[in-house]
Amino acid sequence: MKTLKYLMLGLVLISWGCKKADDFLTKQPLDQFTDDTYWTSEGNVRTFAYGFYPTYFPGYASGFDLSWGGYFSGESLNDDFAPTTPTTFVKNVPASGGGWSFTNIRKANLYIDRIKIVPMSDEAKKHWTGVVRFFRALEYANKVKAFGDFPWYGKVLKETDSQELYRPRDPRAMVMDSVLADFNYAVANVRASDAATGPQGLVVNKYVVLAFMSRVFLFEGNWEKYQANNVAKATEYLAAAKMAANEVITKGGYSVAPDYRKLFNSLDLSTNPEIILYRKYQTGLLTHSLQSYVNKEPQTGASKNAVESYLCKDGLPIGLSPLYHGDKIISNVMTDRDPRINATFVPAIRLNGVVSNYSSSGYAVLKFFNEDIKDLTNGNSSLNDTQAPVIRYGEVLINYAEACAELGTLTQSDLDISVNKLRKRTGINMPNLQVIGGQPAVNGAVYDDPKRDPSVPSLLWEIRRERRTELMMEGFRNDDLKKWKKYQYLDTQGNPDINLGAWINRSDYPKTLSVATQNNAAAGYIVPATKAETQRIFSDPKVYLSPLPLDQIKLYKDQGVDLKQNPGW
Repeated sequence: MKTLKYLMLGLVLISWGCKKADDFLTKQPLDQFTDDTYWTSEGNVRTFAYGFYPTYFPGYASGFDLSWGGYFSGESLNDDFAPTTPTTFVKNVPASGGGWSFTNIRKANLYIDRIKIVPMSDEAKKHWTGVVRFFRALEYANKVKAFGDFPWYGKVLKETDSQELYRPRDPRAMVMDSVLADFNYAVANVRASDAATGPQGLVVNKYVVLAFMSRVFLFEGNWEKYQANNVAKATEYLAAAKMAANEVITKGGYSVAPDYRKLFNSLDLSTNPEIILYRKYQTGLLTHSLQSYVNKEPQTGASKNAVESYLCKDGLPIGLSPLYHGDKIISNVMTDRDPRINATFVPAIRLNGVVSNYSSSGYAVLKFFNEDIKDLTNGNSSLNDTQAPVIRYGEVLINYAEACAELGTLTQSDLDISVNKLRKRTGINMPNLQVIGGQPAVNGAVYDDPKRDPSVPSLLWEIRRERRTELMMEGFRNDDLKKWKKYQYLDTQGNPDINLGAWINRSDYPKTLSVATQNNAAAGYIVPATKAETQRIFSDPKVYLSPLPLDQIKLYKDQGVDLKQNPGW
C-alpha cells in the first residue's frame, strides 16, 4: 500500500510539471516525492510506469464496473448482441469531454524526458523509454481511432508554449507514422523478459509490444484501405501488423492453449501457454463482477446473426453443411457445430418469465463463467477473482491471417501457422481451412457461403468469420466493423437477424415475450427490441469518427486557431 500511496502522490506532483516557485518554500518536503526528488532509481521509474497499466490493460475492469474492459456486453455497439434497447450511434456533439484530452500524452512525454536524468544503465534507459513510447503509441492510436486527425506532441510543453498548445490537428497518417516509429523503437529496445512483475501480474516485454502492434496496425491498415482509400499506407501498416504477428509466432514461444474456455474463466492464468499478458485478480485487493453477471443476472443475449456465424463441424457454413440441424430447439443449434459455440453459449434457452438470469434473446453467454465458484463468495457480487486475458496468442494468430488476406498474400502455409492452429485446439478439432485458387476450401472442395456479403471476397469472408467466432464477446467487433467500413451491419432494419434471438414454440412460453408472428422467415423468433424508437439505423457515415467537443473548438478559436470539426458533425 505504501508503494501505491507514493505512486499516486508522485503522479499528482509530476502531472503539475515543474515545481511551483513559491518564494516561502526553501526546502523540498521530506515526507513526499516531488518531481525533483523522484527520478533517482530504476525502481522509481518502474513504479511510475505502473500508472499507465489500468488505462491500457483494464482486464475485466473492477468492482461493479459493467464495462468489463470491453469484454462481454461492455462493448455492445455491434451485431453480436440483441438487446431490448440497442446501443445507438452518437447523435449529438458533446459540450465538453468526449475523449479529447492530452493527460496521458503529457504524462508519457514527461516520463520520456525524466528518464534521461535517472542514474541507471543505458540499456535500462532504452528499455523504459521503449515502454513509455509503447504507452504513448497506444494512447495516440486510441485518439486517432476516435477522432482521426489529432495534434501530435512528441515532447513536453510548457504552459507558455501557446503556439504549440493551440495548433491545428495533424493528419491521421502523419500521426500514425509517429505511432509506428514509437512501436519500432519499443520493439528494438524493450526487454524480451523482465523478472520484476508489476501490479496484478502485469509486465510489459517485447512480445507484449509486438502483440499490440499487430492489433493496432491491423486496424489502421484496414482503415487506410477501406475508409481512406490510401493503398500505399494500407500496405505499409498491414505489413507492419503482419511483421509484428510473425515475430510473436516465430520467436515468442507461445502456443494455443488446450482449453478455450479456461482462457476466460480461470483462477490462474500464470502458466497458460496462450497468454501474452493477463490481469490478476485477488480477493481483498482487486475483484470484478463479470462472473456474477453471466451467472445470476439478466443479460443481453447473443443475436441470431452471431449464433449463425459459427460453422458446422465439417468446416462448412450452416447454409451449405448437411450436418446443420436447424434452430428449432437449442440442442439442434449446438449439435455438430464448431465447438467454440458450445464454449461460448449456454446449452439452454433462458427466457424472461421462466428464469431470473434470463437473456434478452434467449441465447445466454457461458464463455466467462466458472462453474466451480458459482456458489462461493468469489463467484458472486463484485468479488469475482477469475483472471482476465489482456492480450493472447490466439488473437495474434488471427491478426496475422487477416493481415495476409488483406495484403493479398495469404498462402496455405500462412493458414497452417495461424487459423488452422486455432482450429486444431484440443476439443475444437475443426477441419483445416484451405485456399485453392484463391478461394476457401475444406477437405479439398472449394465453397462459397450463400450468406456472404457480395462485396467481400469469399476467402476474406472466411477469415473475418474466423476472427468473429474466435474473438466472440472479447470487445473487437465494433472496431472490426469500423475498420472494414461495415457499420451497415449494425442497422437493425437493414440486417433484421441482429434483432432476433432464439426460436421458441410460442405456446410453451410466457405471453410477455415478444416473438415474431408474421408469416415470414422471422416467425417464431424472439424479437428483443420491439419499439420503433429503439431501432438502430445507420444513415450517416459521420459516426465512424467521434465529434470534437464544442468547448475545445471555442477554446482554440479564442486563440485564433480553427480547430475543424469532423465531417458531418
